[in-house]
Amino acid sequence: MTTQYSILFKQEHAHDDAIWTAAWGRSERDGLETIVTGSLDDMVKVWKWSDEKLELQWTLEGHQLGIVSVDVSPNGAIAASSSLDAHIRLWDLEFGKQIKSMDAGPVDAWTVAFSPDSKYIATGSHLGKVNIFGVESGKKEYSLDTRGKFILSIAYSPDGKYLASGAIDGIINIFDIATGKLLHTLEGHAMPIRSLTFSPDSQLLVTASDDGYIKIYDVQHAKLAGTLSGHASWVLNVAFSPDDTHFVSSSSDKSVKVWDASSRACVNTFFDHQDQVWSVKYNGTGSKIVSVGDDRAIHIYDCPM
Repeated sequence: MTTQYSILFKQEHAHDDAIWTAAWGRSERDGLETIVTGSLDDMVKVWKWSDEKLELQWTLEGHQLGIVSVDVSPNGAIAASSSLDAHIRLWDLEFGKQIKSMDAGPVDAWTVAFSPDSKYIATGSHLGKVNIFGVESGKKEYSLDTRGKFILSIAYSPDGKYLASGAIDGIINIFDIATGKLLHTLEGHAMPIRSLTFSPDSQLLVTASDDGYIKIYDVQHAKLAGTLSGHASWVLNVAFSPDDTHFVSSSSDKSVKVWDASSRACVNTFFDHQDQVWSVKYNGTGSKIVSVGDDRAIHIYDCPM
């Protein structure tokens, strides 16, 4: 019997401009799932997912020059957003209010990622540094230096031990969080790394690049464990399913692909978007995927469990 993936819901014109980023959360109050989206229209929107449809809960204003990254804290209480205005903003998801605005300049903060304990936010800088901000303090606590180029992508390992960054020149760096030491520098891609994600067991790192390839690395041994092709253009985002069995990718070829983590085979391709797909994420149970892109649409897919 073949398992079926299907599109569950489509929200057209969710923003007034391209949507570059999305993240899942869960309301502490009613337990319902939420989706946070960020757009080039300068808005962060919080949507409630219930009865298989999206309902707009909050429209959060404050950013200028377009939002490039959002993340929801693992405890589900706070969202972080970064913009080309060089600010990171923290939002209370229950009340739809800004908690803090942090200056991440002088140029721009690209990807924002919460640490697994929800205490820190990491973001990349154009100087090749990973800047770590305290959620409580609202200030930069310390930096990790790759001695490289502009960092486009960042991911914490779920076990809290590692932080990986991907740069505009295709270089990947992996840091030991406890010591701040640079453990590995990997040179697998020849072009910018738009996204990277650790497997839930923190053993693998999956990377997405403008070179059209997805690469899988063994984190412990810093070895390339696989190279996947299938997208016809830039791979813009990758994300692992919570159960460690699959990961999903999105591309400027307008497609979303689901990959089997053990066989490394593509098991499903969605061609529902009308333009490049910037962000794709699994929900907390792995039963749903959200994707957003330049067509201003939010798509929700059902995943067989």
